[in-house]
Amino acid sequence: MPVNNEGTSENIRPWGRYDILDEGDGFKVKRITVQPSKRLSYQNHKQRSEFWIMTSGQARITLDDVPRDITQGDTVNIPIGMKHRVENTGDVPTIFIEVQMGSYLGEDDIIRYDDDYGRV
Repeated sequence: MPVNNEGTSENIRPWGRYDILDEGDGFKVKRITVQPSKRLSYQNHKQRSEFWIMTSGQARITLDDVPRDITQGDTVNIPIGMKHRVENTGDVPTIFIEVQMGSYLGEDDIIRYDDDYGRV
């Protein structure tokens, strides 16, 4: 994984990027940046839960087919198995902190149901 000058690993994606801020036994912390009009795949995980803290911008999240708009300061709890998606509905990047917790935190623990980038 490449490491930037802040000591975080960064991963570029078609919707934006994520930076791993910290990780340890059973947890990983990411800063996720979603570009305007972009969204992540509609997905879930079998082995991890997630907790999101919106730090800037605005977004529409979908949790088990129920959409909700969120902004800076809002938090979102995503239990293991819950389908979820975040979409940037604003004109500036949406940034949130994602805390993953579980027995396995690999990127291959993603089940995609819908994806704008052909990854289903």
